[in-house]
Amino acid sequence: MAGVQTAVALREQGFAGAVTLIGAEPHQPYDRPPLSKAVLLGKAEGSAFDIDFEALGIELSLGHRVTGMRPADHALDTASGPVPYDTLVIATGAEPVLLPGTSGVPGVHLLRTLDDAERLRPVLAGQHRIVVVGAGWIGAEFATAAREAGCSVTVVEAAGRPLAGALPEEVAAPMTSWYADSGAELRVHARVDRVEPGSVLLADGTRLPADAVVVGIGARPATDWLADSGITLGAHREIVADDHLRTSEPDVYAVGDCSSFPSGRYGERLLVHHWDNALQGPRTVAANIIGETPSAYDPVPYFWSEQFGRFVQFAGHHTADDELVWRGDPSGAAWSVCWLRGGALAAVLAVGRPRDLAQGRKLIEAGARLDPGLVADPAVPLKKAVLP
Repeated sequence: MAGVQTAVALREQGFAGAVTLIGAEPHQPYDRPPLSKAVLLGKAEGSAFDIDFEALGIELSLGHRVTGMRPADHALDTASGPVPYDTLVIATGAEPVLLPGTSGVPGVHLLRTLDDAERLRPVLAGQHRIVVVGAGWIGAEFATAAREAGCSVTVVEAAGRPLAGALPEEVAAPMTSWYADSGAELRVHARVDRVEPGSVLLADGTRLPADAVVVGIGARPATDWLADSGITLGAHREIVADDHLRTSEPDVYAVGDCSSFPSGRYGERLLVHHWDNALQGPRTVAANIIGETPSAYDPVPYFWSEQFGRFVQFAGHHTADDELVWRGDPSGAAWSVCWLRGGALAAVLAVGRPRDLAQGRKLIEAGARLDPGLVADPAVPLKKAVLP
């Protein structure tokens, strides 16, 4: 998404020079969200972008993996030789974290690429017994699709709750019941000791039968190829970009899942692994390349997830020090949570309440201060809770 949108934004903003889009995968550029939904369930053959690259004068160089870069020479290294550049945009995204000891074990899958989804499609169609390792966003979405396909699903999570890395315990706790409601089994405090053909052995000695194992324990920026390049990397091995998405090297930008940026709104550096960031960032990059002076890149992070018959949306960024305010009953079908920082709305999580999300996102952008008492009343629209 980030690479494609950068190329398209350059043309839309009037860039007339040569634009080459290099990708390691052989497929036409495609969108990722459908991979865990329509493509996985066989409802769509693919999710290629409906973009006429030839008409836009964008050259596609597919099936070519970049192995390194030499900023001093303004060149990339690939298996087929060096590729020179005047300006480089790095949009390599993130790669899934592997479960130790599973390399080469039959029946172990990831879900990140189109090839991953196509390998998993017959597994779901066969209604197999599946063990999902990790109850994060991707684990929940895959478990949802697998149950829809009629598979027997067990999800194992090392932490004590789903979405442990994304949400505080009191917010994630109500989501635990979603698994049982869908017919999936969720095992928390469950660490995997090893995966064997046909089974998963947990640290407590439990052996779970598994025709297939799907690993969803997180993702990390795909930046290993930048070793010795001079590009500054952060604590998570992400590219450290400035507020205009420029890297530490001249004429090199970084956008999407592979990079972090400083947020003036939140007063800290953000690493956002979500689709919307890959959609918005390219506009800033393109404006820089063509010589405009765009405003600092400081979006309100946004993402959504469809899981177990619920539409979950999140906007903003929160910390443990923010005031948490509930809107509605978390045991019901629709509820929200708001985080206030100094009285201003910092983040909102909405389950089946799209209006809360839409209004909340605008209020975060505006830096609006809210009345906590009115926020807590789900009958009061969020925009009506703004303090004068």
